[in-house]
Amino acid sequence: MYQPPHFREDDLDTQHALVRAHPLGLLITAGESGLIANPVPFLLDAAASQKGTLRLHVARANGQWRDIGAGAEVLAVFQGANSYVTPSWYKTKQETGKVVPTWNYAIVQAKGSARVIEDANWLLAQITAITRQQEGAREKPWAVGDAPDDFIRAQMKGIVGIEIEISSIEGKWKVSQNRPVADRQGVAVGLGEMPDQAEMIDLVRHYGGLTTE
Repeated sequence: MYQPPHFREDDLDTQHALVRAHPLGLLITAGESGLIANPVPFLLDAAASQKGTLRLHVARANGQWRDIGAGAEVLAVFQGANSYVTPSWYKTKQETGKVVPTWNYAIVQAKGSARVIEDANWLLAQITAITRQQEGAREKPWAVGDAPDDFIRAQMKGIVGIEIEISSIEGKWKVSQNRPVADRQGVAVGLGEMPDQAEMIDLVRHYGGLTTE
């Protein structure tokens, strides 16, 4: 992806943190069926390979897995916090008027070789782990074992596993850090007046050097 130097985020732990916080990624392949993109929940195993390994499963009826085969390169995209930024928040607007709208966002793209897995034990471990990831914070988490074993086994026949060893990973945090300090402050204040923008406010303040601790 297009990467101006001031927006690059190369820290692997930070990239992995975004993947875990926003696990519904976009699986993109280019095979015999053409270019295909599907939203899929991913599980990241940081210790499984140098840059991490992604695990997921898709419906057997979803033909995308057939285009992967063994070793095909795929792209996974994870979208973090994002928000529209109005020029009205910039102090520069009052000073010169030379401002335009933009969009702030944090995003991770990971490429790697994928392999299809149909082993029942692998699939059970996958659905158990990804369920635990999402249910773990609940007061009374649901577990795969809560459902009848024969029901789970029947459901598993309808899915196919995919494992991606990440070969390259890029992070892009475009969060107003290229603007003058007063403009960054204006963005943080403006976002504070909008609903559900706490994550982006934190990013603007952190990457813009506005954090007061």
